[in-house]
Amino acid sequence: MFSRVVRQSKFRHVFGQAVKNDQCYDDIRVSRVTWDSAFCAVNPKFVAIIIEASGGGAFLVLPLHKTGRIDKSYPTVCGHTGPVLDIDWCPHNDQVIASGSEDCTVMVWQIPENGLVTSMSEPVVILEGHSKRVGIITWHPTARNILLSAGCDNQIIIWNVGTGEAMINLEDMHPDVIYNVCWNRNGSLICTACKDKSIRVIDPRKQEIVGEKEKAHEGARPMRAIFLNDGNILTTGFSRMSERQLALWNTQNLEEPMTVNEMDTSNGVLLPFYDPDTNVVYLCGKGDSSIRYFEITDEAPYVHFLNTFASKEPQRGMGYMPKRGLDVNKCEIARFYKLHERKCEPIVMTVPRKSDLFQDDLYPDTAGPDPALEAEEWFEGKNGDPILISLKNGYVPGKNREFKVVKKNALDNKVTKNSENSSSSNNIRFFIFFFISHGRLLPNLDDVVCKCYSSHSGPQSERSFAALGSCSWASSCTSPTTQPGSLPMCLCAGLLCNHSPLDSSGVERC
Repeated sequence: MFSRVVRQSKFRHVFGQAVKNDQCYDDIRVSRVTWDSAFCAVNPKFVAIIIEASGGGAFLVLPLHKTGRIDKSYPTVCGHTGPVLDIDWCPHNDQVIASGSEDCTVMVWQIPENGLVTSMSEPVVILEGHSKRVGIITWHPTARNILLSAGCDNQIIIWNVGTGEAMINLEDMHPDVIYNVCWNRNGSLICTACKDKSIRVIDPRKQEIVGEKEKAHEGARPMRAIFLNDGNILTTGFSRMSERQLALWNTQNLEEPMTVNEMDTSNGVLLPFYDPDTNVVYLCGKGDSSIRYFEITDEAPYVHFLNTFASKEPQRGMGYMPKRGLDVNKCEIARFYKLHERKCEPIVMTVPRKSDLFQDDLYPDTAGPDPALEAEEWFEGKNGDPILISLKNGYVPGKNREFKVVKKNALDNKVTKNSENSSSSNNIRFFIFFFISHGRLLPNLDDVVCKCYSSHSGPQSERSFAALGSCSWASSCTSPTTQPGSLPMCLCAGLLCNHSPLDSSGVERC
């Protein structure tokens, strides 16, 4: 069993929480096909779910915001003639999804930006090459338009989706059914788990096995193998006594595992979901009602149990949101889409933090949607690490730290003749006020106004100056006895005193 010794880790207190019922996707007929895939794929725009369909295979594609009850007549993607076994969103285009089916074909679909309006039966491309059902679909992590498929014919095909061609065919490497295939971080290698109880590391472009371990797990139940960020391989499987196991392997030496942990006795296959940014792996057992999560470190014992999210209902499948689709405001480090028999329920994994600032340690730069290579470059032998993006751009400050930008008044941009006259009037007003407030005697206020305003005309402006000249209070301020600063500034565009507006005759009455 796992050691319960308290260890310093920022993920020690990660907790899972299911969303409220109104944020779930209800009344969905989740597929009952007997195949150990996740049945669900998620990206920052859509959630796709394999469903029951008569007369062929189909899956739903729902915008993330379309929660609540899903009508039975909601459009589906329904081009396959047999049940759909696996689906996967393209990491470089959030509207492109691939599907594999019992009809031995792989289809690639382009979903409209706002989701489906009518059912879609015509894919962008059909990839034919397998002789038996296709149960595994996975896109290349860094190269555009490269798709890998594996079928029950025990062969792996790597496609250039842009041309619709099968570029690499890996035959005679697996004597039995392939359970899963996983790319490494830059897509130069793949690892596979097979029914013959072996895990293999394969260079697909050289079409050779570079590492192999027989009987990685001695149990007869299906295994899973995934690459970690540092190149090591994590596997899940069963012991001879049907105990579920988690093991870590060094690809440079596959003779002995770095560590093996036994968890419990159950028949459900453990589906691993790995976060390369935080080195946390989540194990979701099919038929289980819990999600276990572990932190992988460089020091023994390497695999550290963190916690378990437990619920009442068993899960029939699970979708895992890419890191760029998470809510960084709430310190969300993972989000799962748990499939029930008739419902899809999002589950949020959160690190409790008191501060509402962006948490740099929880969100290092992560893989973005831009490909590092074109398909032709990868087939020619080039490798490229994922192009990273900062999640800080997706951070929106909370209400208590909201920074509001006050927009400029739109009327300020509409310069009219009157507003120009008003601007000039303001300058003249300051000129008059400056002299009056400094005790300078103006012998004839009207003459000054006329001279300063000789270049401007307009009935409104003339009436305003006339009003100022006839204002008895303003005239009295021209006395040498007036104290500096005692005259109130005339604020309105008509150059009037603060006391009162114009009367019907257009003359100020102070």
